[in-house]
Amino acid sequence: AVVSTQSGHYGRGKDRFGGLHFFNPVPVMKLLEVVKTNELSGETLAALKSFGQKMGKVVVECSDTPGFIVNRLLVPNLAEAIRMVERGVATPKDVDTGMKLGAGHPMGPFALADYVGLDTVLFILQGWHEKYPEVELFQIPETLKKLVDEGKLGVKSGEGFYKY
Repeated sequence: AVVSTQSGHYGRGKDRFGGLHFFNPVPVMKLLEVVKTNELSGETLAALKSFGQKMGKVVVECSDTPGFIVNRLLVPNLAEAIRMVERGVATPKDVDTGMKLGAGHPMGPFALADYVGLDTVLFILQGWHEKYPEVELFQIPETLKKLVDEGKLGVKSGEGFYKY
């Protein structure tokens, strides 16, 4: 998730260019991230927030950074869970159980990655890794690449870390 402030395509002006990041499935998920560029005017920011609120969304603001708020925290977390399993620390099931019961998450990182789609998680990490190769959090786990190469994409293909 990126707001392309570097493209130079601002239409009527840089002060009117911001981003809206919806979550899937859009009708169900209540959160909307409003992404602020450095040049975004207060008037445009207020209009973007109002637009989201009129749709019944809970609006949060963030700067234009890779992944914004949620995915910037979520995707590296998913990748680290995979690396933990690669290192033999625990099984996917035990990691998921640990995060559900120990951290109060509604689903663990492996079930969530399968739900999002392993190809989607890989795509996000590849984009971040390409742009920021020195950032350790954006390193791509080998297991993730292998599963995607095998067509095991998670829920949508019937198998990922789990079988569906």
